[in-house]
Amino acid sequence: MVQKPVVEVEGLGKTVDNGGEPLTILQDISFTVMSGETVAIVGASGSGKSTLLGLLAGLDVPTAGVVRLDGTPLNALDEDARARLRGRLLGFVFQSFQLLPALTALENVMLPLELAGFSGSTATAREWLERVGLGHRLKHYPKHLSGGEQQRVALARAFAPDPRLVLADEPTGNLDAATGRQIIDMMFELNAREGKTLILVTHDEAIAARCSRILRLHSGRLG
Repeated sequence: MVQKPVVEVEGLGKTVDNGGEPLTILQDISFTVMSGETVAIVGASGSGKSTLLGLLAGLDVPTAGVVRLDGTPLNALDEDARARLRGRLLGFVFQSFQLLPALTALENVMLPLELAGFSGSTATAREWLERVGLGHRLKHYPKHLSGGEQQRVALARAFAPDPRLVLADEPTGNLDAATGRQIIDMMFELNAREGKTLILVTHDEAIAARCSRILRLHSGRLG
């Protein structure tokens, strides 16, 4: 069977208005990510890493070029259709965890499952929290969890809907070094076991080196 790309990026650019003057954040970005790859996006602060990740997810709209997810060009979809595609294809891990404070750990993991119409969302969410070592914290709210525990909930939430692609934006940025290593180990272990495609934004060269490929951004360009 011929392997198909999960992500295709062609001539991608992003320019914003900066007080009446155009500011180019990304320019002429092109690359392809195949199924099962682990890819790190690295670069200095302000190089456009998080902007690129947002464009890959369809959370932002480029001013030039195209992003295709699983063969579907995002620029051909409206906002609602992009949201549906994200729900079907993508899992997210954010630097700031992005857990809903009014929901328990179990409910936070259940939410994307229910939005995607999964049956048995409670059992699936419980299973994933047990897999990340939080089976005893199901009913705890985010404010009662440590940073590392919150990020483990976020990992469970990202992987539970069985996405083809996991996007991670500085997933250890708000954690101490030891906890960050534990989270990264867990993320790579889960990703390998589940056979997902992973695109990871990081400033940490040691984390980037664990990926199968590194994309380096310099002033909004790949180099």
